[in-house]
Amino acid sequence: MSLGSGGSGVSGRGVGVFDAVVLAGGGARRLGGVDKPGLRVGGRALIDRVLRACGQARTTVVVAASREVAREVVWAREEPAGGGPLAALAAGVEAAGGAEGAPAVVVVSADLPFLDEAAVSGLLARLAGGAADAVLARDAEGRDQPLVGAYLRAPLVRALAEIRAEEGELTGLPLRRLTSRLTLDHLAEERGAPVSFDCDTWGDLAAARARIREHGHVLNEWILAAKEELGIDLDVDIRVLLDLARDAAHGVERPAAPLTTFLVGYAAGRAGGGPEAVAEAARKAAALAERWAAEVPPEPGAGTG
Repeated sequence: MSLGSGGSGVSGRGVGVFDAVVLAGGGARRLGGVDKPGLRVGGRALIDRVLRACGQARTTVVVAASREVAREVVWAREEPAGGGPLAALAAGVEAAGGAEGAPAVVVVSADLPFLDEAAVSGLLARLAGGAADAVLARDAEGRDQPLVGAYLRAPLVRALAEIRAEEGELTGLPLRRLTSRLTLDHLAEERGAPVSFDCDTWGDLAAARARIREHGHVLNEWILAAKEELGIDLDVDIRVLLDLARDAAHGVERPAAPLTTFLVGYAAGRAGGGPEAVAEAARKAAALAERWAAEVPPEPGAGTG
């Protein structure tokens, strides 16, 4: 998991089903007003990375002007546009069903390059197992992040209605007006997993792009990007394919590695797809590579004194 342990499941308190609200309509002033959700890290737009992390949501609402994204979403907009995060959050909750939606609502911003499904599950598990109205990610500096959080819908909707009744509108109000009315819990980020890191400056963007290319991150990042680009939602054992590529390269010749893994993927697709089909095709190809290598005659003079 990318956040500290939040429990073993998300069924308690009825929050196994959730909606997601993604806030993507900020002005990006510190980036010169560019289209921040469309900036790319690891070949994928920031907003698409966040949408993948929320992929298990029943309904995902993006509060922003509509655009092309990698997943099916509902679009919403606060009135007036640019009315601030609290107004945007309220518009998103309303578009996700208001008081009648899923028991929990995951609220995130669209500029989180390292948010993943494990982090979202961790927040929900903590919410399910506790007594708080909301669970917020806590960053390495000890700051709670209201735009990386899981909220119980009923107290969230109630608090928003109370603020609107008192103020008349939500435009320009800070998120602390909401969080101060809720009982809060937090989930600390694990060391080396900054899921609440956001890209507010060009320096932040450069740091995110550098991080995904570090050893230990780059291969998984590339596989995720390739699956997203190709429209594949399949989890496979990467080590099995890497071992196969190694055996083909060493037992046959180097170009056999990519060609063999391609053929394994094609065979798995014809067999119906799925991790089991990939594993079986890889097993057969690895056995073939082993038999092939066993036929190579020894080098002249090998084994003689």
